[in-house]
Amino acid sequence: MAALEEEFTLSTGVLGAGPEGFLGVEPSDKADQFLVTDRGRTVVLYKVSDQKPLGSWSVKQGQTITCPAVCNFQTGEYIMVHDHKVLRIWNNEDVNLDKVFKATLSAEVHRIHSVQRTEPLVLFRRGAARGLEALLAEPQQNIEAVIPDEEVIEWSEVFMLFKQPVLIFITENHGSYFAYVQLCKSHSLSKYILLLGKEEKSAKPNFTARVDGKFISLVSLGSDGCIYETLVPIYSSDTENNQRLVRALMLKTVVSGSARNGSALTILDQDHIAVLGPPLPASKECLSIWNIKFQTLQTSKELPQGTSGQLWYHGEILFMRHGKSLTVIPYKCEASSLASALGKLKHTQESGSHSVPHFVNWETCSEYEPGSYSAKQTRTLRKKIETNLHPEVPGVKELLSIIKKDSEKHIEVELRKFLAKSTPDFHTIIGDIVSGLLGRCKVEPSFYPRNCLMQLIQTHALSYSLCPDLMEIALEHTDVQMLQLCLQQFPDIPESTTCACLKLFLSIGDDCLRDSNVSMESVFDYGDTTQDEKKEMEEQTEIVQNGFGPEDGGCSKDSQQLNKKPGDAAQEPISFPVTLCPVAPKRAALLNAVLHSAYSEPFLLPHLKDIPAKHITLFLQYLYFLYLKCTGSATMTLPGVSPPTVSQIMDWICLLLDANFTVVLMIPEAKRLLLNLYNFVKSQISIYSELNKIEVSFRELQRLNQEKSSRGLYSIEVLELF
Repeated sequence: MAALEEEFTLSTGVLGAGPEGFLGVEPSDKADQFLVTDRGRTVVLYKVSDQKPLGSWSVKQGQTITCPAVCNFQTGEYIMVHDHKVLRIWNNEDVNLDKVFKATLSAEVHRIHSVQRTEPLVLFRRGAARGLEALLAEPQQNIEAVIPDEEVIEWSEVFMLFKQPVLIFITENHGSYFAYVQLCKSHSLSKYILLLGKEEKSAKPNFTARVDGKFISLVSLGSDGCIYETLVPIYSSDTENNQRLVRALMLKTVVSGSARNGSALTILDQDHIAVLGPPLPASKECLSIWNIKFQTLQTSKELPQGTSGQLWYHGEILFMRHGKSLTVIPYKCEASSLASALGKLKHTQESGSHSVPHFVNWETCSEYEPGSYSAKQTRTLRKKIETNLHPEVPGVKELLSIIKKDSEKHIEVELRKFLAKSTPDFHTIIGDIVSGLLGRCKVEPSFYPRNCLMQLIQTHALSYSLCPDLMEIALEHTDVQMLQLCLQQFPDIPESTTCACLKLFLSIGDDCLRDSNVSMESVFDYGDTTQDEKKEMEEQTEIVQNGFGPEDGGCSKDSQQLNKKPGDAAQEPISFPVTLCPVAPKRAALLNAVLHSAYSEPFLLPHLKDIPAKHITLFLQYLYFLYLKCTGSATMTLPGVSPPTVSQIMDWICLLLDANFTVVLMIPEAKRLLLNLYNFVKSQISIYSELNKIEVSFRELQRLNQEKSSRGLYSIEVLELF
């Protein structure tokens, strides 16, 4: 469920939109503060909750700001570019931009991108990118040309992935569109050709994007009013340049195709997208929030003063140009569920009232003269030409017929062609295709179209309830890569299937894992701590102190600790080994997928009891290792993309012990692990007990500090703690 709250307008006394609107809206390093840049000479810092400006800066008469101002989150300073090459840096205390830091660059700047946890990134018009620090060290350095002179950058964005910035920008050249992806630290650059449809040559599409695993989900609003998705690989596996990427239909007819110039869109989260524009040709312009997962309109708000196609999203606030002012609309998006989507309109039009047309370049069909035909003859001729132009793309019925009798290779080729075609009822049809493939798998045990199934899963249109036999067949074929993908994407997997996957992941041999191609994102940076699974935990020697001195961690010492009174904990040091990862990296990636899966405890516990004791012990050792890694980090988080959280790790430790404690207690190999868990919890209790003791002293210090009415410029104070 999504809701748009009451909108309000930021003060226009300092800043107003020109004929082309605003240049940009960017967040500051302080919450609730945003930098707004117009297309003239002014940058204003607004505090949104107070609806008032905190500061305003302007360049001199005759100068023009050409790049939106951004905040350097590492220093708290502001950065912008005027006249394409002149870079300025200032802070809140500065009043006159003419007196702040200035650097003249050797090439024209397209945009400065600034995100948390890294330095700002400067993108030049010819596609080169530089970090701000490297650029300031030598402002006049030579800037290479990455894109041809004919290409123009239309849109760009930066994401943080694996602790490094990833830059994506889209270029256009006479109606053809290209995507460039650059890993800024490794300096690797990949180029892709975007197949957006022939209709986009006459109208430029709007773009927005988010990171989706190993891909950047590039979402575009087409000239037909439909929203499409293109998956752009972050890491190029093809040595060939200019790989072609097709788009898939995401939402049908969300805005009127005749009003595309005033439309815009932005992704709010993995399930919701905001769209600006009129839903029908005769309707007023409005701001809408759509549920991508359930294809439903969640909420909308009419904009009587019209818009100019400018929409920004930061946190839970939408910024847009409404009339000549900057309007702010707070919003709320709840977790997506079928119950919250019920009762909403599926489309702004009746189902079937609009179809996605096939587009033909009539100029290339010189042997026909459309003007000499009647309307009916023209429609017939158009259909005939389309059939001649695309005879190789199968329809749904033809594809289902091919699935029943043809070879796996032929099915894979035809399926790829079918998925590349824009299909209005894609989410309905894909269920029939999967059912056809799985039905043949059951009849013919030797038939296993793995590549076809992987293609369909990667469309993000499947769920367990839509194809319950998919994971069962993947389990039969020990296809851990497919199972991992299903665990990551299916939100409705039953607990019995989750446990079956866990059994397989724990029991599969290292040789089989070595040959599998599983996603390693969640175990990034674990490589330096991985050891052979057959090594005993006693061989691990590296120590984490947890506030105590080192001590031998043998079983005899642990037994002595168990026999000591709780009051002795502060006097006797306790140590815990930073265990090397007890499983191989690929097995760890698979287990992390299980940790992320949804479950209900009463339904999960009976199935956990069926897992062999040695595998339960191995899983507990891995969870203990993750917990030590988490507690050893100041942020209590693990590296990588979507790693397991502390809560997930602790929940699974409790689940495993609840289901198998008696069995684990009888296993000699698990004794050391249980003692470590016991001692670790015991030490944490001791630490918190000591912290509670000094809390009173800190409160007293705070009180004394507040009582000091004034101090000189220099003083020495001695405070005694008892």
